[in-house]
Amino acid sequence: MLMPEEWREEHKLFPHQVGFTCPPFDYDAAPSDFLRIAPESVGVHGWMLHAPDYAHGLDQRKQNFGMMDDFCHCMSRNGADVAAQVGSNWVHASGLGVEGIRRHCADLSEKYGLHFHMAGYAMVEALREMNIEKLALNAAYHWPDWWQGTVGFLKEAGFDVLWSGNFHDQGWFASQDEVNDHRWVFEGDLAQKSFEYVADKAPNADAYLINGMCNFRSGPGGIPQRPLHLTEQLEASLGKPVIGHDTALYWRVFKSLGIAPETAKGSLLKTL
Repeated sequence: MLMPEEWREEHKLFPHQVGFTCPPFDYDAAPSDFLRIAPESVGVHGWMLHAPDYAHGLDQRKQNFGMMDDFCHCMSRNGADVAAQVGSNWVHASGLGVEGIRRHCADLSEKYGLHFHMAGYAMVEALREMNIEKLALNAAYHWPDWWQGTVGFLKEAGFDVLWSGNFHDQGWFASQDEVNDHRWVFEGDLAQKSFEYVADKAPNADAYLINGMCNFRSGPGGIPQRPLHLTEQLEASLGKPVIGHDTALYWRVFKSLGIAPETAKGSLLKTL
């Protein structure tokens, strides 16, 4: 006997089902972080892209862009309501442009009967939701071609980027190789120090962003935490909205589900 191809509501394990994907060789915090702030009605499933020769190159993101179709197909067949793509660089690496990415997300959503969201475009949607015009980007660990691509994408979307630069540009590390050696996990106090640096460079920004999925050893016992967990203390310190690609993606997922998080960390999630 064949399994039915479509999930009825009574078959679903959770009323709200979300799938996250991440680049190869990244143990991704998104499913755990999202579930920690979500109501009990939410279930989360992860799907790691399988590209054996992947080395985090922008060209490889473009080559493997079709895997988003595979991801949505799998999540649709498993009854997911939302499929969320982790990794901010995929939107600009694709070469599709802002409008092309919007259409791509809409097309996959329609094709598979779910909501498909990409972190890089979720940031654009979040900034528009909050009426942000002027911003500054804390590019964190991102290599120059990574964060410069993000800046180009944001400018194409109509935002005024007042300042941008990564941890090496900010002077915290002597070289990009030294930044890379940390594999996107940094000391806990760097979050506050780096945002104060960016705020000093762009005091007239409406909001401060942080690129990618950076982690700081700011949790209990030095457990790495993404910007989501630091948003409220950073916003209190800087007096402006602080938005990470992780938070923007979670906001977009909740918006599609039509629910709010149990724990709304920061001004963006509180709009729900």
